[in-house]
Amino acid sequence: MTDDIRLAFAHPSERAEASSKTPCDRISLRDYVVEVEIGAFQQERGTLQRVRFNVVVEVSPLGPIDDDVDRILSYDRVTEAIGVELEAERINLLETLAARVAERILLEPQAERVFVRIEKLDRGPFALGVEIVRARDGQNTDGQDHSEAPHPRVVYLSNAAIAAPHLTGWIDQLAAKDAPLIICVGAAEAAAPQAANALAQRRIDLLAIEQNAWQLAALDRRCMVVGTRTELDWAMKNDQICIWAPSKIVLDAVDGPSASPRDAVALVAWFAAEMQAKELLVIGADAPDAAMSARAVDVTTREL
Repeated sequence: MTDDIRLAFAHPSERAEASSKTPCDRISLRDYVVEVEIGAFQQERGTLQRVRFNVVVEVSPLGPIDDDVDRILSYDRVTEAIGVELEAERINLLETLAARVAERILLEPQAERVFVRIEKLDRGPFALGVEIVRARDGQNTDGQDHSEAPHPRVVYLSNAAIAAPHLTGWIDQLAAKDAPLIICVGAAEAAAPQAANALAQRRIDLLAIEQNAWQLAALDRRCMVVGTRTELDWAMKNDQICIWAPSKIVLDAVDGPSASPRDAVALVAWFAAEMQAKELLVIGADAPDAAMSARAVDVTTREL
């Protein structure tokens, strides 16, 4: 067996040592197994499966440690990075999870390079996995801006508001205010198809909202339909007006909304809280109930 083949299947610590050009210190987390809902296939939704993490972090020397835990990169920071990313949202791909864990670890001041191997253990009589390496100097990174996203103003428009002659003027006024604008809608007036299965109906109702979002976008070219948190963050940082397409964020949420998609205002209140919105403005509909309003910031309503 050649060294390249052997290293391809070696533990990340051995790969790190073989690829390092300069001597360095390393810490490792081996065979850390958690149960999590993950996967792009429909059969992987609603069920937990075991996922194994092996992580090696190359750290910069900080001089004498003096047996002081505050001068080292704690192993807890590695497990916390995994936990934070698993709790943030439901993830489809191991590649996505590995990249996010690596990026979070590299936020630690001591971390210089990180190797992450993640394996699914319950997809068959074998382990299915991915391994990545990321470096602080920017090699093998995704080029995204990970600075904190601003707090948006979330606006819910009823169907009557969408049809109102003042729609363009409202968008002008809202876009000129001091926060990024995210517009939300409910389903159109036309009845959505009905399904006997509750999960299927939930998807149908979410897609009905997205159809209405696209109809609104067709009325104003400044508005872009957006369905992922990453794209929302980018749009807010770049002054893009967004219309929320809820399916992915709702279905991938670890702590998803209790509101039905048919209760669009309550669903938007949950979304506003998730986005840490500075204001939720409801135009042409009743405000969400007190329980949902408490989760959002500054809920106000405006009649047509």
